[in-house]
Amino acid sequence: MTKRKRIRNLIIFTAIVILSGWFGLLIDRVIPEQPEGDSLGMGIWLVLPLLAVIALRTFAGDGWRDAALSPRLKSNAIWYAVAFLIFPTVTAIVLLIGYVFGWIDLSNFSFAGFIPVFFGLLVFEFIKNIFEESVWRGYLTVKLIKLNLSDLSLYLIVGLIWSVWHLPYYMEFLPEEVITSVLPVSRFSFFLVGVLTMTAWTVMFVEIFRLTNSIWPAVLLHAVEDAVINPLIIDGHISIASGMEIFISPICGIIPTTLYLIIGLWLRRRRTIANRY
Repeated sequence: MTKRKRIRNLIIFTAIVILSGWFGLLIDRVIPEQPEGDSLGMGIWLVLPLLAVIALRTFAGDGWRDAALSPRLKSNAIWYAVAFLIFPTVTAIVLLIGYVFGWIDLSNFSFAGFIPVFFGLLVFEFIKNIFEESVWRGYLTVKLIKLNLSDLSLYLIVGLIWSVWHLPYYMEFLPEEVITSVLPVSRFSFFLVGVLTMTAWTVMFVEIFRLTNSIWPAVLLHAVEDAVINPLIIDGHISIASGMEIFISPICGIIPTTLYLIIGLWLRRRRTIANRY
């Protein structure tokens, strides 16, 4: 496939990704009285990027050879373990820091009570994130790598497109009370924080994908993230001192985001060292 056609397909893909959520919102306006946070429009927002990938791979010349659908379990066992442990480990460190400095109240947290919540969510989140990681790593990252971009450009482009896809989610789909439980700011400010958070996370997601040449460790990483950090805050298992959310929140705080960026850069170093031999 020529570079020109690859860029054309990436432009088509990006346009569909950016418009998918707004199209979903239009559908919700036409079909009112749908459940908040689980509407037909939200389903369209989630599924349309994957449908675009399937169409581009099948009918527009992208093909399926580079979709990275093989799990490669034998050669990547250690990286599956790393993918599973990253978010629980960082979250535990953040909770410890927050508890020691009095920024996080753990009086409502029970490890024994949280474990069933985690595993109950994990299966659902794993299935959901097949949709996402087939798009962000299994298509967008793969195609951008073939353009021989610098690592920094790759992280920024993937992170920005991934973030902008979330814009209608943060502005309309996500209930207001969920936003304020995470960070007491406006919807658009929450989106801007999300851009920085997801761009930092992108390094980690891209590098676990490049190390393994498989979408499945990234799917696992993403599923564990959703099953660990979201219910901690949203379901009230922990509470954070007012004004400290931006620093210590397991979802979007500066401290955990910095730790995830460091892990991503460590994964990049592991990949570059491995590629020397």
